[in-house]
Amino acid sequence: MASAVDVPVDFSSFKTSVKKDEEFRVYTTDENTPARVIEHYKDMRTFQTVDFYKRMEEKYSFESGGRRMMTIEEAFAELESYIDASDPDMDLPNMLHLMQTAEGIRKAGHPDWMQLTGLLHDMGKIMFLWGSGEDGQDGYSPKGKQWALGGDTFVVGCAIPNNAVVFPEFNKLNPDMSDPRYNSEYGIYEPHCGIDQLMFAWGHDEYMYRMLVANECTLPAEALDMIRYHSAYPWHDKGAYKHLMAEEDEERIEWVKLFNRFDLYTKDGDNSLELEEVWPYYKGLCAKYGLDGKLMW
Repeated sequence: MASAVDVPVDFSSFKTSVKKDEEFRVYTTDENTPARVIEHYKDMRTFQTVDFYKRMEEKYSFESGGRRMMTIEEAFAELESYIDASDPDMDLPNMLHLMQTAEGIRKAGHPDWMQLTGLLHDMGKIMFLWGSGEDGQDGYSPKGKQWALGGDTFVVGCAIPNNAVVFPEFNKLNPDMSDPRYNSEYGIYEPHCGIDQLMFAWGHDEYMYRMLVANECTLPAEALDMIRYHSAYPWHDKGAYKHLMAEEDEERIEWVKLFNRFDLYTKDGDNSLELEEVWPYYKGLCAKYGLDGKLMW
């Protein structure tokens, strides 16, 4: 386990975007937010349910060896043209964002396992290779439905917190919110059951976490938390689900918060990062943490 962490206040030393802090993550139903983002969250709130989670959990199981064997490099090649439809702050290739995040963490002097986490954190969007628009995993079309690939995740199986999600007006569209099994404060969960017992809306975070575990990588638990929960903004940014957190989750959330500052503040379409110059370093880290060679995806 890594040591306890204090989340720094000043991120100016590694911030590459020229945007002001308050200009990130602006979600409104006016011209300030792209229509594709509004539609994305409306779909996400409508279709992300307990039943959908369980269906995706079965579809993307690794019990039979996954869907394809690929190296990390081959997976990156598949992701080259993928653009996140849910993100109002980014309109650049996914690979560049991942390298920007990793290099920001490296520049700040954090350990190599966290640098590699920055490189890997969004790779779960590779699900689009096996997904469809019906399941919110269409990464082939410029206007494809991606509500089960990216976006802020919320817990399914209990009430969606109006004060912690973007576009809370869409909460009423979720069929689980009309089901007494799922629409109460605790829903199907026990008080302080722990964050790992919760089902967050299915997306690239959960898939990539499961992929890394299935491939028996040696990244520390903090890295796996960063990958699994970095899109859970209602939890780590807005303070929701405290009634479901276990005592040990209090430290874990601080690691996720630390990681997310890099994920957010290094988004920069004008960044002149030369990928071929830095890749050999990260290839070495993949080998160090058991992620070299062909992997299950």
